[in-house]
Amino acid sequence: MMLRYALRTVRDRKGGFLGALLALMCAAALVTACGTLLETGLRGRIATERYAATPLVVSADQNVHRTTVKHRGNGKTKVKHKAKPVAERAWLPAGTADRLRNLEGVRTVVPELTFLAEPLGLPSSGEDDGPPSYGHAWDSAPLTPFALTAGRAPASADDVVIDRGLAGRAGLTAGDRLTVQSTRAPRTYRVSGIAAPRGHGELRQQTSLFFSTAEAERLAARPGQVSALGVLPVPGTDTGLLKERVAHALKGTTAQVSTGDGRGPVEFLDAAGARVKLVSMGGAMGGTSLLVAVLVVVGTFALSIQQRHREIALLRTIAATSRQIRRLLGREALLVGAVAGVLGALAGLPLARWLHGRFIDMGVIPATLERTAGILPACAALAVTLLGAWAAARIAGRRIARLRPAEAMAEAAVERRRPARGRTVAGLALLIGGGVLIALLGILHTEAASAPVTFLAVVVCATAVSLLGPLLVRAAAVLLAGVLRMTGHVGALAAANIRGNSTRMASVVTPLTLLIGMTCTVLFVQPTLGDAALAQAREGTHATWVLGASRGPGVPPAAAAAVRATPGVTAATEVVRTTVRVGLTKYPAQGVTAPGLDRTWDPGVTRGSLAAFAAGTRTAAVSELAADQLGLRPGSELKLHLGDGTPATLTVAAVYRRGLGFGDLTLPHDLVARHMDNPLAATVLVAGDASRNELAAAVRPFPGLTLVAPETADRLQADRRQENAEVNLLAMGLVLAFTAIAVVNTLAMSVSERIKEFALLRLAGATRRQVLRMLRIETLSVLLVATVLGTGIALAVLTAFSIGMTGGAAPAVVPLVYVTVVGVAALLALVATALPGRLALKARPVEAVTSR
Repeated sequence: MMLRYALRTVRDRKGGFLGALLALMCAAALVTACGTLLETGLRGRIATERYAATPLVVSADQNVHRTTVKHRGNGKTKVKHKAKPVAERAWLPAGTADRLRNLEGVRTVVPELTFLAEPLGLPSSGEDDGPPSYGHAWDSAPLTPFALTAGRAPASADDVVIDRGLAGRAGLTAGDRLTVQSTRAPRTYRVSGIAAPRGHGELRQQTSLFFSTAEAERLAARPGQVSALGVLPVPGTDTGLLKERVAHALKGTTAQVSTGDGRGPVEFLDAAGARVKLVSMGGAMGGTSLLVAVLVVVGTFALSIQQRHREIALLRTIAATSRQIRRLLGREALLVGAVAGVLGALAGLPLARWLHGRFIDMGVIPATLERTAGILPACAALAVTLLGAWAAARIAGRRIARLRPAEAMAEAAVERRRPARGRTVAGLALLIGGGVLIALLGILHTEAASAPVTFLAVVVCATAVSLLGPLLVRAAAVLLAGVLRMTGHVGALAAANIRGNSTRMASVVTPLTLLIGMTCTVLFVQPTLGDAALAQAREGTHATWVLGASRGPGVPPAAAAAVRATPGVTAATEVVRTTVRVGLTKYPAQGVTAPGLDRTWDPGVTRGSLAAFAAGTRTAAVSELAADQLGLRPGSELKLHLGDGTPATLTVAAVYRRGLGFGDLTLPHDLVARHMDNPLAATVLVAGDASRNELAAAVRPFPGLTLVAPETADRLQADRRQENAEVNLLAMGLVLAFTAIAVVNTLAMSVSERIKEFALLRLAGATRRQVLRMLRIETLSVLLVATVLGTGIALAVLTAFSIGMTGGAAPAVVPLVYVTVVGVAALLALVATALPGRLALKARPVEAVTSR
């Protein structure tokens, strides 16, 4: 019976349930999209290209491992093993191949070298738009397999074979000259041949350049090591059995054996690392979306049920029990949730595809990580939507269902003067919880730890505003009463409406507060961190000029040497950047050359000395944050794993305060560069009185290098940080869009229910213009309250974030951006009230009053 009545109610009150349907549908679409990204990070396929003809690939372990043993009181022990990926490619000893060549079923073992090799001087379409380029030895061509389509194999150190894709993009043929920037100084090679994969199309995700074996070993600069081993089996050999034999032969080493789709992560390390990033982003987006969705959906259902207060009260007077009312509301919610869940899940699939494409375009994830389009995220979204709708309806209708019939009828006629005690207590508890989260932000010093707490604090505080909304609105009505009365009788009527309908007004304040608070936090978090980092970098950079690469992978050592030899140059510091792990914790690190370091760089040493760091080859300088986290001081031993996982033990020589500007760890240049995929300097800091023309002449033989002033380099660095901020804005933009839709939805619902009220005002003599003016005054008053609350929440959160991350209470708030945020919120609010208001006033007053 309740289900049949719920169906009839939904059918007869389509307009009342439309707002809830829209909120739930948006929530389902967000959950589906975020779930798809999460599933892609967990199970996304990374297809191989270079190893297409190689059933088994042996590679080095790309993780740092840590095993902990806990002894329990009952004599038992608990062993826990954790692993974290390293930032650069880990290499294998070349002698590993000797273990495999004589195994049964192995036809041949092909050593693979993969190293930086980027063509220079190509047309813009060939150089800027092409995929990343890697160098290999021609001996490894059978792994794909590549076959010559023109010319011959590289026979000398001056020869190179290029793939057909590069030849087509750059218009190159056999016999042409090609300059290649690899790990050493750029060199011009003769194109001895052009090759293409045999049996399938071109490589889509990379460009391959093949050198002679001796030249490839020189460029790889990893003597006695290989990046991987390709195991080619005897025809007819079972791959599974051969994998077992190979794994057994490698027992006692850290080498890994990969087959099938497992070969892709070996070939594309960036895609394997992007999986972790995508899981983190999908989880963070999904979690925040879910919290916002719960808050919005509960508010929408509360407003919908409030509009039906009289109807529910009448049901109570004709003997409907509290249990029946709860069941009715629950079934209505399930019906709406089922429709919204299906529609939202279907809409979430193209949304996930669009998000995945945008992340690829922005460089967040590589194109080699294929999107997983499974049914699990859609099913999860449907289940979450059904559960959320049912729970929201039960929470919103809990009180009205418990009231006695007479009390229900009384409340249907006149709004309660005070909100329920439980609501107030819950609101105060959440307000305290939000304060605790904000205080916690002040003691968190890493972005990974503070970012989720930042957005959680905003949502918790907004939820507290939702519960305490009626009290806040009444307090605001008292404060605004004098100002509103100055606008005349219409303003006085608006003030009375705000004061007398505080619950309805509070349902509008909540999404507006969330929109303003969340948007300001998203927009100003990254600038707060970026401005502090930029200020520290400017204070600590004493160079006269900064040499960088406008085209190409970096500044080769030969170019830095040419700069040092220029008359007037007193120091030239090469800087490389990577990520290392101390234990399992990831730290940004830079490697710097020692000679003349104090002339180009000042990190703000507080303990130890820069001279002691520069004097050693196994020394380290650490930021104050890293020193506190790791318990380090000058003279301490620092054990870490370099970019490729190689362990190293260093001695701390200095502790500095400008960690945001220069990273947490500073290490010797040669030590860091030897364990990087790209050992070229990101920048070279140049000190002295040499002119720009003199320096430009010194680096003219090295194409793609640019000489700029430190201020220009700072701007370029700020632009790169802005790109990262745009990624975060895209990630949270969907949540903001959902919140904006909720604002429009809630305002439209709030206005559309007031048709009879507007009709009575018209019958009492008010004109349509006066009613619309009253509506605008109410909207602007509510917007003012929401702006104050949202701004206060955002300012408190940003200030705490700034204290924790930069050490000072200096959030970077751009006035023009803030005014734009408030302006957009005002525009949404005014449009969302004006349009439904005009529609509501179209009906004849007498007909509107007498309608059902």
